[in-house]
Amino acid sequence: MSNAVDALLVIVLLLNFFALGTSRLRAVINATAFQGVLLGILAVLVHRQFSAQPVLIAGGAVLIKGLLIPRLLLRAMRDVAIRREVEPIIGYISSLFAGAVATALAILFAGTLPLAEEHVGSLLIPASLATVLTGFIILTTRRKAITQVAGYLMLENGIFIMGLTLVEAIPFLVEVGVLLDLLVGIFIMGIMIYQINREFSSVDTAELSSLKE
Repeated sequence: MSNAVDALLVIVLLLNFFALGTSRLRAVINATAFQGVLLGILAVLVHRQFSAQPVLIAGGAVLIKGLLIPRLLLRAMRDVAIRREVEPIIGYISSLFAGAVATALAILFAGTLPLAEEHVGSLLIPASLATVLTGFIILTTRRKAITQVAGYLMLENGIFIMGLTLVEAIPFLVEVGVLLDLLVGIFIMGIMIYQINREFSSVDTAELSSLKE
């Protein structure tokens, strides 16, 4: 079972690099959607049982992270007629390098943490930290609001992976509450995208600097 978990986490890490290295908004959104599906599978595997609780958590993760939110982002992308992130704050090669450094640091830092015996040698902690840092890189180095929302979603994916290490300690309602908070956050960001596009005919967040007096 641990081998299957680590294999899925390797795919999650590869999706991080894919999102960092592409300029296509649809590709970034699809990468986060695929991550959401993988997290649903991980939720079942990490719980090590097929009871109602892990299945509901997995279903919620797949529904919200893998289907609902990506669908909303794709619809927003079509509405604003933008296909690519043209001028990121830092280039894609630099982004990949930053992601590689972040992943290496995450692996090194995870090795210093006092982990439970079942998590020693697992990729859960390194993958969670690396995914959080990757989401932060996308969130802070991309100009388009849609890409930034995708970065926020990827950052939350990392938090969700971290939560899987505490499946015995975190109550079911807390895990579901995390998913609902994510959904509310995405809806708020969707409203912001609409307002930015209406005011500036663009979803480039750099335009917000023109509001300064």
